[in-house]
Amino acid sequence: MSKHYQQAESYFPKHHHMTISILGAGWLGMPFGKKLVQLGHTVKGSTTSKDKLEKIKAAGMQAFLLKVEEELVGEQLDDFFSCDLLVINIPPGRRNPNVARDYPRQISEVLRKASEKDVQRCLFISSTSVYGDENRTVDETEPLHPARQSGHALMEAEKRVRDTFGPSTTILRMAGLSGPGRQMGRFLAGRQNLSNGKAPVNLVHLDDCIGVMLAVIQQEKYGEVYNVCADAHPIKEEIYPAQARKLGLEPPTFTDEGELSYKVISNEKLKEDLGYTFLHPDPMQF
Repeated sequence: MSKHYQQAESYFPKHHHMTISILGAGWLGMPFGKKLVQLGHTVKGSTTSKDKLEKIKAAGMQAFLLKVEEELVGEQLDDFFSCDLLVINIPPGRRNPNVARDYPRQISEVLRKASEKDVQRCLFISSTSVYGDENRTVDETEPLHPARQSGHALMEAEKRVRDTFGPSTTILRMAGLSGPGRQMGRFLAGRQNLSNGKAPVNLVHLDDCIGVMLAVIQQEKYGEVYNVCADAHPIKEEIYPAQARKLGLEPPTFTDEGELSYKVISNEKLKEDLGYTFLHPDPMQF
């Protein structure tokens, strides 16, 4: 168990029991929910797949089959939304050409139900894709200029979450997610003559995603926006070939042609406000 997770044990007094609902108990939501269960909380986890219900139960959570479409679809919606804290952890579908329209509508449906059940607090998992490539360091005060439709979708969803929960919500903008089942060495393996090789990367390890989420809840840091990104920003042409070789895969190659386009995500606010030290500060070591 990491030092951050050990700290978590002391952060939560025994009487401080919460009911926490995680909308989207997948790659991130599942291990996060498992950790909350270990800390003595009642945790409800949702999935869109019947096959995953048993896995959620095995982690000690109550399992709910719930789909967010034009309306919320599920049999025990009232039960799921009866909670002290709602964690919204459903990413926009990148392959959906209408994602900038559909995703905010889906989030609005979730928020409508949360308001109806008088949910008091919300943790919204967003992404650093809400920032544009400004070719410099960006922090949480930066105006948002997303490059992709999924980034536009998240920007609008963030606004709707804030409009609903106000100072009772915190938004976590996660950098590129990496960890078990998402090894970055696989991302570009075998590809040739890729552009933008000198661009620094913004990545975060699963352990730190969980660590930061726990810290926000433990310290009751609501009404905030935090960038969740590792300290170091190696460049693409260094990290992706190195990580591919670690997995025994063909490393990608890069070309110097084309304009450099990047952003460097600052995590200073997070470290200062939460007193958080990253478990995996350098993506080269992920």
